[in-house]
Amino acid sequence: MIEVEHLSKTYGTTKAISDVTFNVDKGEILGFLGPNGAGKTTTMRILAGYLPATKGTARIAGLDVHESSISVRRQIGYLPENPPLYPEMTVEGFLYFVARIKGVSAGERKDKVQTALVKCNLTDRRHTIIRKLSKGYKQRVGIAQAIVHDPPAIILDEPTVGLDPRQIIEVRNLIKSLAGDHTIILSTHILPEVSMTCSRVAIINHGKIVATNTPENLMTQLTGGSGYELEIGGEASLAKQVLQNVVGVSLVESIPTVGISESALPERNCLRVITQPGTEPGSQIALSLLRAGFDLYEMRRVSATLEDVFLKLTTEEKIHVNEPVETEQGEAS
Repeated sequence: MIEVEHLSKTYGTTKAISDVTFNVDKGEILGFLGPNGAGKTTTMRILAGYLPATKGTARIAGLDVHESSISVRRQIGYLPENPPLYPEMTVEGFLYFVARIKGVSAGERKDKVQTALVKCNLTDRRHTIIRKLSKGYKQRVGIAQAIVHDPPAIILDEPTVGLDPRQIIEVRNLIKSLAGDHTIILSTHILPEVSMTCSRVAIINHGKIVATNTPENLMTQLTGGSGYELEIGGEASLAKQVLQNVVGVSLVESIPTVGISESALPERNCLRVITQPGTEPGSQIALSLLRAGFDLYEMRRVSATLEDVFLKLTTEEKIHVNEPVETEQGEAS
């Protein structure tokens, strides 16, 4: 549905994005992540037809964004970071206005507006003046204007920014409900949002795509998978030696003893054990410690987070993890 190939945008001597390539399948939600200034908004504006690319191509529903700009705009719904609302209009009046300028025929306009109101849970606010709405409802109106013409592709730039936790959940559920019928690119800084909403992730750093994959695959490939956090009684360095000999253990490291009074319990230590993908050495970890004379006060499973992946990819510029995973020499790994 959305195909981006070798896209670049240069402002004078500054490269905003360089050789950006990714695709989004029909009905998929792609999370588009990156630090501030990485090139997310530039890429999304090019896809939406608001900016021309310096090099490369972008196609939506088979149409070239540059060569068929007007036709492409009929195929997309775009929500920029600040929703383009008219505060003195009612919600319903604004959606009728947007439907008209987006080319929805007079015969279909009523049904399209009603569908957008229902999908965005705005029916009871249809006659409310937009400026009187809360931030969360204004975001809903912003999404409604993006989908009122029923486009196959939707581009959402930071749709939950500035919302409270309840509003974030409501908007997240709304976006998830649109998947399948619409292909969605979602830009966000809220990393747990991506894991809960998106089927695939593209991470951009310094204007270049450094990873495209599912959140689960990225967390496994770039962090070594899951592991355990332990609270033990005994010398940490000796416990590390014991655990390094357990089959399936790839790394053992000390971590801060959060919530433990060092003066009251100086012999207690906390360790993180990273396990090799596909292994489950939990029982052997516990048994090895007990046999070696250590006290085991707590043991809990931990998993890598998308935050771990994001920090790793945006601080180690040489890593490129795509589908399939490739090394810098281009060999499959």
